[in-house]
Amino acid sequence: MISSSSTWPSPAKINLFLYIINRRYDGYHNLQTLFQFLEYSDELIITPRSDGKLNLLTKINGLSNDQNLIIRAAKLLRNNLPKCFDYCGADIELKKIIPIGGGLGGGSSNAATALVALNTLWQTNFNDHELVKMSIELGADVPFFVNGFACFSNGVGRLIHPAYPKEKWYLIAHPGLNIPTSKIFTDPELTRNSPVRSFEDLMSIPHTNDCELIVRKRFYDVDRVISSLSQYSPSRLTGTGACVFAEFETEFSALEVQRKIPDWITSFVARGVNSSPLQIFRSDFMNSAK
Repeated sequence: MISSSSTWPSPAKINLFLYIINRRYDGYHNLQTLFQFLEYSDELIITPRSDGKLNLLTKINGLSNDQNLIIRAAKLLRNNLPKCFDYCGADIELKKIIPIGGGLGGGSSNAATALVALNTLWQTNFNDHELVKMSIELGADVPFFVNGFACFSNGVGRLIHPAYPKEKWYLIAHPGLNIPTSKIFTDPELTRNSPVRSFEDLMSIPHTNDCELIVRKRFYDVDRVISSLSQYSPSRLTGTGACVFAEFETEFSALEVQRKIPDWITSFVARGVNSSPLQIFRSDFMNSAK
């Protein structure tokens, strides 16, 4: 076990497109979506313990520690270990900057970072394939964050294929809402009949998000943000949350528009990247530990 404290990135993501094919018999939806990471991350500060205690030092409003995906991920990892690893524990502090309910995958990313980091710090030596199989239990987006590469996803998030979209700059705007995924996917007016298309066909047409129409209809502030950003650049919803992104070729262009948008819109600028900041950090961390 590596006993010293270390700080691990937990990156945000965007859905460059999202199409809903149908609703499955189990209530989940079959999707086609393209994930890309952002160079914009929460941080998990982790100090391993040798007494088996798992402590989340940062309180999240409305969630007990046992409900939090970070602790659930830590327990899931330990439950897949032999009994002799019951001594493995950790104190974990979360530094949160990814908006909650914004569609940027913050909770799923936190869970993935906990899995990857503790697997490294506890020296439990699961490979990424094994961690991905575990992570399915934590949520549909968690395998993407564990895999660590931009991907095209079919189905309910378990069929993922590496992808290499252009690494553009994005102005991400948040209207201050927390939109639960379940609220969108249970809406009776949600579009659920997009045709199944090949990745090549999807990349050749303008990107859209099937959730956007219903989110704009139900949440006026999201509609206002999209209308505001669309004056300057193609803009759309990411995932099922409240965040909207506008795309740019350069950081300068994104920052220039950020200065022009109304003050009531909370925003940040970040680059889209195809390799996860978490996996890059893990590689550097392991090399430095040798």
